Amino acid sequence: MAIYPFEIHTPYRMFYTNSVESIIVRLVDGDIGVYANHAFFIAPVCASIIKIKDKEGKELFAFISEGILEVKGHKTVLMVDAAEWPSEINKERAVSAKKKAEEKLASSVLKFELNNAKISLKHAELRLKAAELQNTK
Repeated sequence: MAIYPFEIHTPYRMFYTNSVESIIVRLVDGDIGVYANHAFFIAPVCASIIKIKDKEGKELFAFISEGILEVKGHKTVLMVDAAEWPSEINKERAVSAKKKAEEKLASSVLKFELNNAKISLKHAELRLKAAELQNTK
């Protein structure tokens, strides 16, 4: 299988850089698989769990927050606010964040507070799901 360079950047670190066979990531209108020689595009990415198939064929999973995916001729770059490997996720903190977001959803009346609570809840749930993937792989 053909490979191509792929990078994940956050504001704080270069999260991942390597050649890959493919990635699967969630865009606003659904999941997309990117393979070598994919058509060029730029698209917004939703918070999700990214699946990376590395050059050895090993599948890697990570939590990613919202961001931008750019597929170019010479490499693919994903820029997100946050990215975490399952081993980096603090489950207790994610459970606490989920509970806090659920409480905020139940008590908030302002639209921006509700939106922030929904985003926080989604991130916490995805982190917990990603952490579970570490135990199953």
